[in-house]
Amino acid sequence: MPSSLRARLRSTAAAVLTAALTAAALIALPSPAGAQQRAVPGEFEQQVLFKAAQDPGYACFRIPAVVRTPRGTLLAFAEGRVHDCGDAGDIDIVVKRSTDGGRSWGPLQVVNEGAGDTHGNPAPVVDRETGRVVLAETYNTGRTDGRGCDVPCDRTPHLQYSDDDGLSWSRPRDLSDEILPPNWNSWYATGPVHGIQLTRGRHPGRLVFGVNTETWDGSRVTANNAALITSDDGGDHWRIGATDSWPIADDGTFRQKPSELTLTQRADGAVLVSGREQDGTDLGHRTQTVSRDGGDSFTAPFRDLPDLYAPQVQGSVLRLDDRILLACPGDPDRRRTMMIRSSYDGGRTWDSVDRGTVVTTDWSGYSDLTRIDGDTVGLLYEGGAVDARDEIRFARFTEDWLTPRRGPDPTTADLAPHTARAAVLGGAHETAGVLGGALGFDGADDAVRLPYQDRLTLGTKDFTASLWFRYTATTGEQPLLWMGGIGTTQPQVWMRAEPASDRITALITTRDGATAPATASVRLPGARNDGRWHHLVLRRDQDAGLLTLFVDGTSLSTPDVPGSVSRNSPFGVHVGQRMDSRAYFTGAIDEVRVYDRTLSDAELSAAPDRKVTRDTVLYLPMDHVGGGH
Repeated sequence: MPSSLRARLRSTAAAVLTAALTAAALIALPSPAGAQQRAVPGEFEQQVLFKAAQDPGYACFRIPAVVRTPRGTLLAFAEGRVHDCGDAGDIDIVVKRSTDGGRSWGPLQVVNEGAGDTHGNPAPVVDRETGRVVLAETYNTGRTDGRGCDVPCDRTPHLQYSDDDGLSWSRPRDLSDEILPPNWNSWYATGPVHGIQLTRGRHPGRLVFGVNTETWDGSRVTANNAALITSDDGGDHWRIGATDSWPIADDGTFRQKPSELTLTQRADGAVLVSGREQDGTDLGHRTQTVSRDGGDSFTAPFRDLPDLYAPQVQGSVLRLDDRILLACPGDPDRRRTMMIRSSYDGGRTWDSVDRGTVVTTDWSGYSDLTRIDGDTVGLLYEGGAVDARDEIRFARFTEDWLTPRRGPDPTTADLAPHTARAAVLGGAHETAGVLGGALGFDGADDAVRLPYQDRLTLGTKDFTASLWFRYTATTGEQPLLWMGGIGTTQPQVWMRAEPASDRITALITTRDGATAPATASVRLPGARNDGRWHHLVLRRDQDAGLLTLFVDGTSLSTPDVPGSVSRNSPFGVHVGQRMDSRAYFTGAIDEVRVYDRTLSDAELSAAPDRKVTRDTVLYLPMDHVGGGH
């Protein structure tokens, strides 16, 4: 069948199905978890916009992007993947239009047909002076085996535009001569997310979008390049602006790999650039920087945000008056729990996950944000009950639907040198302890979380973690102390009680150079859920090659694994809570200490005291809960 006829058939079939399926989708989608948890005013509604079952001719839709034109039309773009969900197959760029603020949508249109190749990574930018919608995109040779693009990948940037609100599109033109230098000769990706037009500063009217690329030396990838692409003539000509390049060492390690850049212009005129971080040695999965000269240069290299929890995934930002919104999954390990978090200081700090607004607890992935009108926002995101790639949804919400801004949390003291007080979450309460007071946890939402500081990372050091606990729970995972990331591949340290299995378990996961993650765990029989205080210690002794777990002096050791316990993943320190908030402790915890050395058996058996030494990484006596700080 000719490709043009295939495209017409897709469009016709989609038109027939759209009206009925849109109405059904509005009814079928569950309410977001955040909406169920809060009794606050505000509007929220969502619908399935792209799905293989309702858009014939495609096996999968991915990579959403959305913009609003000066006439008020919303254009929702996606990759229509013909045969499967693979990244390098037969892929078209498709669009749907809405003229009523996203309440209803027209049929699917094929903007750019791959015809066997990959045409994707839509990055639309709207010129509000002319009304032109510019669409940057990337091509590579398609595959039929479901595999990714070979390295080096023959990716090239292209561009097309619409002057009639997305009803018709120009023929694509190759931008390689303008924005593909010889050393960007492997991976190349436009967006994928909307670009912006600057409205203030030295370059009002400038169009800007982000790219990330890789450099190939003939045998391996040697660098990652993150850059802004700018145009001062409405998209007729483009140039490479701010660039941040990171070398990749011979052993495959690198500090950062900023990619999938999303932009917004702050109230002060600076451009905030937020990106995905993938497998660098720095802590975190989100990275960002700022340009103060309209995208010509960055003020500093990209910097990771260790305590902004997210999996390795694209995200999107949007300024909404005095706050900036970030849409991306909130689970620090997996693509699930789409969440809106806010920054009230231009992106310098972000809401923690317990302050964000949950859109869905389903699997979820890539996203884009647009302002519809006033305080109404549109969110286009990948989601699904089984897989984040099941469908692409469009949600409308008003600002007052978002979780209200919360004041400072109550705190408890950390007596280690040069520390900040720890946040007390939920309603953890004071109770009698081993040495003075302790804190009690209800198993629902109580926890203690330390604000991120470099001193908390144990890295490749020996360490000793010690605490006292008492509880009577007979079921559930009972997390006691968590430091680092989570999941099977992220460096971490944790200790927990497992009453259903009648044991206490501790685990570390490490990364050593570019080798695969390694894990060591040790389990002591006996859940110790008798309501009495018990002393728990985890000790790493690399000279002896042992990881040892102690409970009340009884110990069990396992061989240590080399490497860092705090590298390349989101990083948090939690007491009484899993890092991903999927389990909480029920009971009381006291005298939480971590040292960056191996304590001797004699030191561990000594009576508790309030001594603080220079090698104390953290010391939470858990005595008192104070006002917010």
